[in-house]
Amino acid sequence: MHLHQLNRECLLHLFSFLDKDSRRSLSLTCERLREVFLDPRLWNLLHFCSPSELRRNNFVLGVSLRYLSVCWYSSRVLKVCNIEDWLKSSFQRDICSKHEGLVSTFLAHVCRMCPNLLSLKLAGCGHITDQDVVSLLQSCRKLRRLQLENCVRVTDRILDGLVAHGAALEEVEVDFCRNITPEGLRLVREKRPGIRLSAERSATMIPDSKPEEKVALRRTLQKLLQFY
Repeated sequence: MHLHQLNRECLLHLFSFLDKDSRRSLSLTCERLREVFLDPRLWNLLHFCSPSELRRNNFVLGVSLRYLSVCWYSSRVLKVCNIEDWLKSSFQRDICSKHEGLVSTFLAHVCRMCPNLLSLKLAGCGHITDQDVVSLLQSCRKLRRLQLENCVRVTDRILDGLVAHGAALEEVEVDFCRNITPEGLRLVREKRPGIRLSAERSATMIPDSKPEEKVALRRTLQKLLQFY
């Protein structure tokens, strides 16, 4: 039997065994396979492991998306993105400029097109902001699991957002996010005790502070020590 003789459900099943690039390559062979590629039912799970993958025209966002992960595990990306902005060299800022708004823009599309998302994992995404995640919580009301790892710009505002907008959340991980505080975690545990909350190392890491803030803190400590 020729591939074109298979019905749409069979073709969807065959496509489901292929990775994103292979699906796109096959879809370019004829109009019928292109229609199968664009069927939202094929795209219930998406995983991205490098910034370049988000730029490829090899996936479809739609109402069928349930599970999404965007994980940068490149040591180069992690090291550069984790540095405070005011400490980055011009070379490091140039590296960041090539992908700084990439995940934020992608998440904005998810907010508009994927209301049935159940699980989101963001790892090593050093440029996402509190507003990126809060907007997603407001748009994807069915979200049950949220995992943030090594996302250095997120703060307690995300925890406020999940209390206010994450009605369906069952599990939240904010691991190695250095600007999360014990007070923010305590708020979640008090107001949403049903959420399984993990914050490995986050509340014990040193939060970001600008150089002038560090100088002011040191002077304050010096004055206090004068009284002892």
